Amino acid sequence: MKIYKGNILTVNKEDEVAGYLVEDNGRIAFVGNELPEKYQGSDMIDLGEKALIPAFVDTHQHFASFSTFQAGLNVMDAESNVEIQEMIKEFYSRSKGKSLIAFGASPYSVKEKKLISREELDAVCPDKEIMVVKYDGHACIVNTLLLNRMRDQVKDLRGYHPDTGEMNQEAFFKFSDALTGSLSLIDLFRNMQDSVDFQASKGIGMVHTVSGVGFPGDMDITFEKIFAKSLKNGFQVRVFPQSLDIKTALKRKLPRIGGCFECALDGCFGSHDASMNEPYIDEEGGDGVLYYSDEKVIDFCKKANRAGLQIEMHAIGDKAFDQATRALKAALDDFPRKDHRHGIIHDCLPTEEGIRICREYGIQMPVQSAFIDWKQEPNEYLVSIMGEERASRLNPLKTFADNGIVISFGSDAPCTSPDPIVWIDKAVNNKEQSVTVQQALRMCTYNGCYTTFDEKERGSLEEGKIADMVILSGNPYTVGNENLKDLKVEKLILQGRDYESCRSGVLGSVLKGLFSGSKAY
Repeated sequence: MKIYKGNILTVNKEDEVAGYLVEDNGRIAFVGNELPEKYQGSDMIDLGEKALIPAFVDTHQHFASFSTFQAGLNVMDAESNVEIQEMIKEFYSRSKGKSLIAFGASPYSVKEKKLISREELDAVCPDKEIMVVKYDGHACIVNTLLLNRMRDQVKDLRGYHPDTGEMNQEAFFKFSDALTGSLSLIDLFRNMQDSVDFQASKGIGMVHTVSGVGFPGDMDITFEKIFAKSLKNGFQVRVFPQSLDIKTALKRKLPRIGGCFECALDGCFGSHDASMNEPYIDEEGGDGVLYYSDEKVIDFCKKANRAGLQIEMHAIGDKAFDQATRALKAALDDFPRKDHRHGIIHDCLPTEEGIRICREYGIQMPVQSAFIDWKQEPNEYLVSIMGEERASRLNPLKTFADNGIVISFGSDAPCTSPDPIVWIDKAVNNKEQSVTVQQALRMCTYNGCYTTFDEKERGSLEEGKIADMVILSGNPYTVGNENLKDLKVEKLILQGRDYESCRSGVLGSVLKGLFSGSKAY
């Protein structure tokens, strides 16, 4: 039994701040301002100026990809393509594998203002295949060696650009499938363990992962489920299979389906293929790419909804957002469900009509406040491709909240690094579309649990719930909006225990996952 005294931010329905919390055997036994006599004299942890909050939830990430890229080379902070070349050269010299993966290239954060090219990769990595994934996770640049191996498979696909080595849309998906499918499952499992430890250091106790990228037989979906069941430290993983075939979820007994890749309705702004109702205004022009017809998306949604699955789909541009809302509305009109919790991911450029549908049909939104003032995709670039008026309508968190839509926060890792303090800071300091600190904290705790039907057990500090908690260095309600970014996660507590690393033997962990009766997936 442990007693916490101080700033207890419950994130309950009234956003109450309590003075005491009692944890007993992994659950919360008491929360309130007057400590009952039966707990007097027990060991007490005085928080002082610190705060106890519910554990954070990342409601949208590509867990297998993030784990892989984090173990590889991250070039996101490079100031120039020359610096990226030097980083790759050093990475190449110490890497034993035949194929290399780097992540984070952006034409908007380097002084050359262009993506690194195939020729520049060849200069520093001539005899190992390398794929440098763009920061948005929707394009890559490959060297000649890898291009030659894949040429026959991709030459007729949309997004194939052999001159520069940049691959996007279907061509990118094919390259991504090829390289991720070649990874050792043992290495992948170890990378996942390291990834969980990293996210735990940020106060994250649960992740929602979208899976299904290039592994034969969608092995990564099965593997993530096994991994989730193997964890014994209280960390929670919820798996969304990225598939338009509902059997992918049903045969694995997963209650949900969706994500990006196959469940993406469009691309993204950084690759100029987010689908728009009005054309882009720059020289490239066009209106982006809508991957599927309305008929195909509606058919998928109707089948998944009738099967009792929870649906999530990627939509960044306003045309894709409209398609997602039309499809979910059609599915719910066809087969009404009161508590479906279907969602649309990203929601960067919504429309009034789409917001109305989300409000009336109870469609929730896993969004990324980390995209606001994003170094890799700065505001000046967004204005240059869509104009001031449309750019001003991006990421309207306050509008969503004012319409009663349930918003949750996620990283879209590896596109951004999972860091809930950043999510809160950007949501609260979002100019005309800012939300309150209380709203932002709810969006990355309780609402994240609500999104996957976990709110009865987790997400707020209330009597009877599992004691998944975080100690912050200060109280976000009182430090001042300008100081939110300086808050630090001091400790993650899961099921009442200080977080323990999940790094252990792969074989033993896999066996635990295969034979565990845990429902933690």
